[in-house]
Amino acid sequence: MRITGYRSLTTRHDWGRLVGDANGTTDSTHTEVPVLLLETDAGIDGVGLGAHADIDRVFPAVEGEDPRAVTALYDRMLAHVFKSGHAGSVFGAIGAVDMALWDLKAKLAGEPLWRTLGARDRFVPGYASGLDMALDDESLVALYARFADRGFSAGKLKGGRDADHDVRRLLAIRDELGRNSTSPALMFDANESWNRSQAVRFVTALERAVDLTWIEEPVRRWDAAGLASVRHGIRAAVATGENLTGLEQYRPLLDADAVDVVQAGSIWGITHFLRVAVLAHGRDLPVSPVGYNGNPLAHAAAAVPNHLATEVQDLTFPTGLLIDQELADGGIVLGDRPGLGIEVDEAAIAAADGAGTWSTEGGPHVRPARAGLRLVPEPERTVASDLRADHRRRPTPELEGIS
Repeated sequence: MRITGYRSLTTRHDWGRLVGDANGTTDSTHTEVPVLLLETDAGIDGVGLGAHADIDRVFPAVEGEDPRAVTALYDRMLAHVFKSGHAGSVFGAIGAVDMALWDLKAKLAGEPLWRTLGARDRFVPGYASGLDMALDDESLVALYARFADRGFSAGKLKGGRDADHDVRRLLAIRDELGRNSTSPALMFDANESWNRSQAVRFVTALERAVDLTWIEEPVRRWDAAGLASVRHGIRAAVATGENLTGLEQYRPLLDADAVDVVQAGSIWGITHFLRVAVLAHGRDLPVSPVGYNGNPLAHAAAAVPNHLATEVQDLTFPTGLLIDQELADGGIVLGDRPGLGIEVDEAAIAAADGAGTWSTEGGPHVRPARAGLRLVPEPERTVASDLRADHRRRPTPELEGIS
């Protein structure tokens, strides 16, 4: 069996709401979902999810190869881009190919990937994460009520621009998730929008009212000293890692004792997650995948000994992707369909309107000019409405921001 080519598709996910974080929100309730189909001479396609704009740079490393040699091909892709480096979009392409290779390997074995990877249980504990920065309080409560209906007892709020506003919303989430637990776990995600002093001050304010399980990405992803400073200044655990591309980027954080919960982004692939999990396990740290459409890393999460919880961002799946899993009992129940359990309906994808993107001018993937530079609290009424304006505003001498 040999890899012969690939097809690249783009479908969309309908969130039914705007999504975003402290950096910005989307302009549309629809966002794009890139799909990679890795073709073989046996007529079987492997499915990978995630942006892969640099696929042409890494595909020569796997073309003509037997897809069952997954981990060897992962290292071959890294070696293929040795001089130019594998960070950013290149790592995304490697991740998409890697995901498709694992899908093929399990399909050829005639079993779901969680079985191929050695998992004993198909259930993967999860936590609700609504990417909810743009929602008003009523819509926020309604969203987490739907998560609670599926048994979730843990949830994560996006925020970081007004502590009083965020406390109110954390308490509202706690009330909904409290239907399933007397002590629901509450996490908070600042998406790298603070500096270290702001982070300690802001989280301390939250902790006066709420028992936080973890604070996620309080400062820049690579700031080992800053993350360690935050970790030692608050009660909550520090979680980070979703945007790190390669084990070498984790080492400074682990050496600085700067992280309590080691995260990995789903878009970086199965092999990356498995290696991050081993790295974390060697430090007696838990690992937590950051969710993506279809929750592909759930198969790998089921197979590692230090999995804590997988992020679940929505209760529906993208157009044209038929995914064999159920969201119930506060987590992900994986099915028996071979591979990742994803069937791709190319006709449905072709018929869908592909409008909508994450990367709008004021969207969450564009860092605002004043991120990390705000010194005073923002009025609550501007928290959502001024997110996009923050990107367009020129820097001024006035002090602005959060406490």
